[in-house]
Amino acid sequence: MFGFGMLIDVLKKDPRKIVFTEGTDPRILEASARLLSGTFLTPILVGDESEVKAAAEKYGFNIRGAVIIDPEAYPDIDKMVDEMVKLRKGKMTADECRTALKKSNYFGTMLVKMGVADALLGGATYSTADTVRPALQLIKTKPSNKIVSSCFIMVRSFATGGNEVLAMGDCAINIKPTEDDLVEIGYETAKCAEIFGAEPKIAMLSYSTFGSGKGEDVDKMRNATTKLKEAHPELEVDGEMQFDAAVSPRVAETKCPQSTVAGHANTFIFPDISAGNIGYKIAQRLGGFEAYGPILLGLNAPVNDLSRGCNASEVYSMAIITAALK
Repeated sequence: MFGFGMLIDVLKKDPRKIVFTEGTDPRILEASARLLSGTFLTPILVGDESEVKAAAEKYGFNIRGAVIIDPEAYPDIDKMVDEMVKLRKGKMTADECRTALKKSNYFGTMLVKMGVADALLGGATYSTADTVRPALQLIKTKPSNKIVSSCFIMVRSFATGGNEVLAMGDCAINIKPTEDDLVEIGYETAKCAEIFGAEPKIAMLSYSTFGSGKGEDVDKMRNATTKLKEAHPELEVDGEMQFDAAVSPRVAETKCPQSTVAGHANTFIFPDISAGNIGYKIAQRLGGFEAYGPILLGLNAPVNDLSRGCNASEVYSMAIITAALK
């Protein structure tokens, strides 16, 4: 069963540092103050030190113990520029890198790349693209991955205690994933589900269940299922299947009684971003699930994006999730 206590226990055993790219934002400051009341995660706030401290004082948040780093006064900036030039492989000059590093999204990403921080959380004021782009350019994907994808962890608490955990991907990054993309998305989403205490049972979703419908999208999900099974035989995965067959034992018994996943799925892979985005929001708004994400998958280090409409509680939660992914 998922609980933030489980993730905090992970971090207590291995305390980490997380970069916030928007160090003067009141939501970031409130979340940082809350994190500092524990001993498991140290915030690194990017920004002018006097401005960060003034903002904290203005809003009444105690950030004593946080690390504040100003890109304009960073003592190792020349080393950082040299490293970024190497990473960009001729696509940016030293002067262009120096200019980019004045922006907190690039500067914060390089702090992670150079080992100063373990993880990064941005997007309180930046767009998703402005958070993901530096990560793709500098941190890059894992050697086994060709794409960055994402998932949402959906948590619904029961009045009697305990909770239900679902994973949904890809709801935020890949607009029209290919069959091979879906294999990566399925594997990475399953691994993320495990971090949150779920034993993944993966449903590759479609408007068809085992050939009941026809079309290119049906073929794509069926073929992706086959490829995922071949690439990762240790996973429980099945498809293509409709959502009702994936979650309802009664429907599964009628439509696909041979499947061990159908009727019991907790990890859902959508055929495209439209279906994924709609699906997780229906679960959130009508199903009573809390949505955590998007959680970026496939990168060499944990980087995550906040909604610009987020609140301090969401920042706090996503900081713990992001750091625990390391």
